[in-house]
Amino acid sequence: MFYVGLDIHAKQITICVLDDQGQVYRRCQVRQIDRMMDFLERLPGPWRVCYEASTGYGMYFEMLSKVADQVAVAHPGLLRLIFRSKKKNDRRDAKKLAKLLYIGEVPTVHVPSADVRAWRELITFRRKLIEKRTRAKNGLRGLLRSLGIQAPHKPGLWTKRGLAWLKQLAFGNFMHALKRDLLVEEIVSLSDQLRRVEKELGRYSADSVAVQILRSIPGVGPRTAEAVAAFIDDPHRFADSKRVGAYFGLVPSQDQSGSTNRLGHITREGSATVRQMLTEAVWQAVRRSATVRAYLERVQRGDPDRRKIAIVATAHYLVRVMWSMMKHGTLWQESVAA
Repeated sequence: MFYVGLDIHAKQITICVLDDQGQVYRRCQVRQIDRMMDFLERLPGPWRVCYEASTGYGMYFEMLSKVADQVAVAHPGLLRLIFRSKKKNDRRDAKKLAKLLYIGEVPTVHVPSADVRAWRELITFRRKLIEKRTRAKNGLRGLLRSLGIQAPHKPGLWTKRGLAWLKQLAFGNFMHALKRDLLVEEIVSLSDQLRRVEKELGRYSADSVAVQILRSIPGVGPRTAEAVAAFIDDPHRFADSKRVGAYFGLVPSQDQSGSTNRLGHITREGSATVRQMLTEAVWQAVRRSATVRAYLERVQRGDPDRRKIAIVATAHYLVRVMWSMMKHGTLWQESVAA
């Protein structure tokens, strides 16, 4: 059995092969994926391979799984803890990956199917479109404020009538008018793109049992439900609900030594998109669910300064409940009377 470590970059791939005694058998660097595959397929015996999760990790996984005995995709965050060294280069990294594979200590990540990866990417892309549109809206608000122009309350500024009002505004300076025109065009274009993205997301998630289950939670809409379902993917891959909270970065960072135990801000690992959507869902769920509201109030303890802490803690609670619902196929049940 051979143990292969790959250090993959956009312009080159460094390969290190260990034999069944853990000694370096061969090393090489290639610039193309087909050269890498050709090199590996020529090894005189079965082989296992390990590489670090990065852009395109799913494509490599599917390609290597067809010919390797085992494909291990290493968690990059945990590798940083393992590879604490002042001497770091591609050759060393490839060898260290091969060594971890040889001793069976690779901190692996879950590799979802190609469809789920595309689903995740579109969910994240939608969030980025919203952020771009928000920046354009803020730019228009700033322009109006700088010129002392009061926007009407009705109709809403971002409705069709509101945008028509913006377009017909007369400015004394052509440069202000040009900025207004470009920002309005950007908002209209991004809104059209968002509709197309959301239509495709709705089509894909229409048959998802997990999405339908999560939508039974008061305040959780289709976009939040599909985001959580896509990133959890297989609920059985988590041993318990605590690991789900850690996966989404909703647990506090910890610095403990002896009798001293300091808890800091949340770790913010995992998908920032899902964390944002969970936080938004909490605000809605608090209004619609007595159970969620009771949990938030218990954490807040009547202290207005603990409001943000309570919101994040409730988001952590909500995602753990979502995981449990997906795992057992159960719908939401209120545990506190309204």
